[in-house]
Amino acid sequence: MRKVIAGSLTLVIALAHGGIAAAQTRQPTPVRVGITNVIADVGFFVADKRGYFAQEGLKVEFIPFAAAARMITALGSGELEVGGGGVAAGLFNAVGRGIGLKIVADKNTSTPVYGAGALMVRKDHVDSGRYKSLKDFRGFRIALPAPGTATSNSLDRAFDREGLSLKDMEPVYLSFPQMVTAFENKAIDGGFLTEPMVSTVLARGLAVRLIGDDEIFPHHQIAVTLFSEKFIKGDRATAVKFMRALLRGNRDYNDAIDKGRLAGPGAEEMIAILTQYSVIKDAAIYRRILVHSADPDGRLRPESLQADLDYFRAQGLLQTNVTLADAMDETIAADAVKTLGPYKRK
Repeated sequence: MRKVIAGSLTLVIALAHGGIAAAQTRQPTPVRVGITNVIADVGFFVADKRGYFAQEGLKVEFIPFAAAARMITALGSGELEVGGGGVAAGLFNAVGRGIGLKIVADKNTSTPVYGAGALMVRKDHVDSGRYKSLKDFRGFRIALPAPGTATSNSLDRAFDREGLSLKDMEPVYLSFPQMVTAFENKAIDGGFLTEPMVSTVLARGLAVRLIGDDEIFPHHQIAVTLFSEKFIKGDRATAVKFMRALLRGNRDYNDAIDKGRLAGPGAEEMIAILTQYSVIKDAAIYRRILVHSADPDGRLRPESLQADLDYFRAQGLLQTNVTLADAMDETIAADAVKTLGPYKRK
């Protein structure tokens, strides 16, 4: 009898330990994600709101940053697993210095019709005749978000058609919201803005939209998703799971777009998610703006990234001999798509 009882207790203890172990294996894997709380983070927001991360067994923590460039150090140290930001000389310099991060997927591309970013000029210059064509930007104070970004490449491409470059102007580096104030105060003559600031200055009659980045440089990949190299090498399976959930979020976003605006099926629910998660809480803004393009399969555009890298090198902004291959890893998104299948619009 004692042997039976002892055996039963052993079985109970073993089952209990097994149950604890099973419960422990079911604990979600934490993933820290750097965000700037803007519309370009929409894939993250949707994947979180609709439970796609949870379905992959992930517990995502969103960590806000005032500027995407500040995520680079945290990604390199492994304090963040995921981040994102604009294509810039600083990003390539970080890779060249051995900071462990990789460009893994699209975040914002200037696909034709998706002209969320645009060159603008003060309306009073147009009304007075001071501005008639891009040639008239010579000597203008022109606002850009930062030095050494993909925006500079776009603008130099636009002005090159008229025999000009940014060197013929006075660049002023401002955040996009600051550009609105600068237009209002007539502190700048023109600038490259992105939505919703484009719509804001148009509505206030402060500036005129001249040309979108989708026209200047079609399919320009101006922002990308970044993974820490420690994340990729240390837990590739989790990295692929995260990408799979993110792409599902981006696909839902794509489904809600019609002719470059949030006006397709499910658009109102998408707008509700954006007003909940992002810094812009006015749903009317999302209904009127031109939105960005985020590739539903996460595809990178090496030709665009190489063009920006070459531009930064020609401008003397690169500190190392970094190559695009050093900075890019297309395999994570490709593996995620193997499971999801290629995107098909609903």
